[in-house]
Amino acid sequence: MMTFVENSRFDRLGVFNYSHEENTHSHSMTDDVPAKVKQERVDQLMELQQGISLELNQAKIGKIFKVLVDRKEEGVFIGRTEFDSPEVDNEVILKSNDYLRLGDFVTAKVTSATEFDLMAEVI
Repeated sequence: MMTFVENSRFDRLGVFNYSHEENTHSHSMTDDVPAKVKQERVDQLMELQQGISLELNQAKIGKIFKVLVDRKEEGVFIGRTEFDSPEVDNEVILKSNDYLRLGDFVTAKVTSATEFDLMAEVI
């Protein structure tokens, strides 16, 4: 799985522990992997994805995106690109000299990036 994730270089990846669910094909199989091992595997995959996400986000520095303004929090506006879903994908922390209306699209240039967020200046 680690090699697959490393080779695929997903833009977004969510990982969850396996849970033994009734009415599924796998329910008839023995769930013999300890919870601690499941969590370690999730942690390893997400650590790998964090590095991939950082590289992909840093490649966006200097690029211009259409950003939907979602909210204002602690004095900054926060939005998401047209490629991102709310609450699960990257957020864009927007720097602007003007007040931004929630729900509006703005054009923004990415100035820096972390693993899961972009910082951008409204242009």
